[in-house]
Amino acid sequence: MSEHRRKPPQPQGGGRAAARRAAQQPSGRRAAPPHSSTGSEDAPHSEERPYGGRAEARRAAQRGGRRRAAEPGAAGGAGHGSAGHGGGRRGGGGGRGKGADDGRPPKKKRFIDYPRAGKRGFRRWVPSWKLVSGTFLFFIALLVGAVAIGLMIVKVPIPAEAAKVQKNVYYWSNGEQMVVAGGGDYNRQIVPLSKIHKSMQNAVIAAENASFYDDAGVDPMGIARAVVNMAKGGATQSGSTITQQYVKNTYLGQEQTLKRKVTELFISIKVGATQDKDDILAGYLNTAYYGRGAYGIQAAARAYYGTDSDKLTPSQSAFLAATLNGPNLYDPAGGIGSAATAEKNLERAKNRWEWILKREVETDRMTDAERDKWVAKGFPDPQRPKPATNKAGQIGYLTNLADEYIIETTGISRGELHKGGYQIHTTFDKKKVQQLSAAVEKVTKENIKPKLRPDTDKYVQFGGASVEPGTGKIVAVYGGEDALKHWNNNADYTGVQVGSTFKPFVLAAAMTDGKRDPAQPAEQPASSRTKVSPDSIYNGDNKLTLREFDGSVWTDENGKEWHQKNDGNADYGPIDLRTAMQESANTPFIQLGMDVGVEKVRDAAVRAGLDKDEFTSLTPTFSLGTSAPSAINLAGGYATFAARGMQADPYSVESIERNGVQIWKHKDNTERAFDTAVADNVTDVLKTVVEEGTGKNARIGRPAAGKTGTTDDNKSAWFSGYTPQLSTAIGMWRIDDQAKGADKKFLPMYGVGGEATIHGASFPSEIWADYMKAAMEGKEAKSFPEPDPIGEDVYGNGASPDPTTAPPTQKPTETPSTKTPSTTPSTKTPSTEPTPTDSCDPLDLECQGADGGQNGGPGGGDPGGHNGGPGGGPGGDETEEPTTEPPTDDSGGWFGAPAGYRRE
Repeated sequence: MSEHRRKPPQPQGGGRAAARRAAQQPSGRRAAPPHSSTGSEDAPHSEERPYGGRAEARRAAQRGGRRRAAEPGAAGGAGHGSAGHGGGRRGGGGGRGKGADDGRPPKKKRFIDYPRAGKRGFRRWVPSWKLVSGTFLFFIALLVGAVAIGLMIVKVPIPAEAAKVQKNVYYWSNGEQMVVAGGGDYNRQIVPLSKIHKSMQNAVIAAENASFYDDAGVDPMGIARAVVNMAKGGATQSGSTITQQYVKNTYLGQEQTLKRKVTELFISIKVGATQDKDDILAGYLNTAYYGRGAYGIQAAARAYYGTDSDKLTPSQSAFLAATLNGPNLYDPAGGIGSAATAEKNLERAKNRWEWILKREVETDRMTDAERDKWVAKGFPDPQRPKPATNKAGQIGYLTNLADEYIIETTGISRGELHKGGYQIHTTFDKKKVQQLSAAVEKVTKENIKPKLRPDTDKYVQFGGASVEPGTGKIVAVYGGEDALKHWNNNADYTGVQVGSTFKPFVLAAAMTDGKRDPAQPAEQPASSRTKVSPDSIYNGDNKLTLREFDGSVWTDENGKEWHQKNDGNADYGPIDLRTAMQESANTPFIQLGMDVGVEKVRDAAVRAGLDKDEFTSLTPTFSLGTSAPSAINLAGGYATFAARGMQADPYSVESIERNGVQIWKHKDNTERAFDTAVADNVTDVLKTVVEEGTGKNARIGRPAAGKTGTTDDNKSAWFSGYTPQLSTAIGMWRIDDQAKGADKKFLPMYGVGGEATIHGASFPSEIWADYMKAAMEGKEAKSFPEPDPIGEDVYGNGASPDPTTAPPTQKPTETPSTKTPSTTPSTKTPSTEPTPTDSCDPLDLECQGADGGQNGGPGGGDPGGHNGGPGGGPGGDETEEPTTEPPTDDSGGWFGAPAGYRRE
């Protein structure tokens, strides 16, 4: 090539342009400049022209970049060793070799090298050990500084002011003052540690904080767990050491918040460092809440054992230490709620008591021999509770109900509430409470005479509650004869089964979820189910064989069938569900429950407002009322039907004030439980019960709907009903509250009040009617809405659409109350007031029916015995003769189901 066509040589100096051109030339592909004879590097022909166009240069640069990555040790490619021109990592391939001058200022070194410079890929994001250790030390210093500042800022309050006990003031719904109470029913008396028996000190230390005399007053791990749980919105935790508990009781509120937990930590550290351990222990024992309104160990010793704190035995001390774990759940007399029955509490208390004695041995605070001595003597039963005298009559039940609602709902702890100082505005209507009490007292005075009939009328109890539909306000309760004489609130959970008052929930489930298709699997979508009309026909004959939804015979775990019985062994023949509810026939509803599914029945009851914790097991007879919802919850469930399907949880407190400032207010919370058509149709069916069925005794001269219920062996009777404005449930049963253990059981009510049997249509409906007449006086007589058509007419349990088996069109005729219903197949409707016969309740376990059949019920049974009922029990004997006298076997126990009769 001629010399004049050759491109003039490019300058080799620095500059950005040269650097860019050098960067575009990969180290392994750049032509090496020829050497001149003189060794000069700037000869006119010292460099060949590099690659062609820009696209080629970019591709070359990319290839060179990959090659350089693969050959990190290359020192300079094929050229001179000049740092500014060589290839490879340090040469021109990087465009920025050591010593190169590209015109840019050198980079400053960062204080925190993150993301890391000079690193590629994921290594760029991996922090160095210097960064990790530095960050750790920084946060440690920050934490130490924060603790130091916190300890300087936080002051230990004055105990006398912080622990001061005041009274609570309760108000009726109209704003009138009800009672001044609370603040401890027993006056708190501060006693020195020398006046607290050593066994009490040992029991509390062993159970609560074994390292009390050695620790610094705080449990860092416990605090950390609590902080994390509360920050995550999980379960809250209280202070774990005695010092922390003392600080919480004495200086702080009981709320479980992050701020209070941090404050508790700082104060506990200060208290632990500045106060003597004996003073802290004495302070804790004198400020803790032991239940029964007792603050401090001296008040607790008086409340439970009628003695002074320095005279407690090691066994009594172990029990009192157990109450610190939660008085409502450890008082053997029982607490509030289905989880705090006397039986459950006694079992918990015994277990905790025995564990504390064992723990004292493990912590060297008691010898094995001493522990064995106290265990051998048995559990130290405390005396019966003695409420404050200003809580006589119904007042004690009302205030206790309000207290429990506050503790469960508002975030105010039991201990904080009992310190007092609150103004509590309740939902209780003073006039209605008095009217309900008067209705019960009237029936009691006229009929229940324990001195005249001690064998039958003794231990009779009533319970009731009245709830406003649509809001859930509890406007009245009847908790018992007198809160000073009868401790447990009969309006709350009692364990009393409700019988046939449960059937409306079965009907609601059938209308909502529908009857299952027998040709499909048990778990079926809504599209496979048929919603049921109240005009649907079921077989109402006595002793029908219970069947699965697909028509196969149901058998229990022992392979035995269950032949359901009706009251008085009555045969109804094909009967529509409306009439079956009206006459309280059992066979249609137990089979309807099977067709729909007892799980769906349970779900319907829960949607209505019943508490599933009050339910029994899901055996077939679940549909017939083996569960024990409280009077409050039963009235609330019926209120859902009265409110056309809108459910509102029953509540007892409207608002709470402290020092004249409102700190809490109830928020209305209703939700739709059932479609309007479902609720209206259930109401329409229950209207016929009051107008023409077993509930005629509850007619009050205005539209009303309701249902009677009676349970096995005549041990309880109910009437629950409502008008559009008010829902009320009344229950009646017999039980000896003073009995303990196996001796505490429900007793039959045969002969009570001079009646052969007690049923929902007798005293309970009479009380209901008297109360509702008075409570609704002056109120508008509202009618229930006409229900829209719902569901389809289905035929269950052998019923048929054949005209020859159509239900009777005539209403049942009334017969004298002394007439015994026929036990032979008949379509005649039985009397609404039959006398006892050889009938067996579907809930009983030992009834000897007319056929003596070996009816192994849903709970199973043992061969050779009596009828194995739904809850389990002995099996039957086919050859046994019928009995015409009320059985007296009570082997079923308090919650069992011995033999008996059923009358609605």
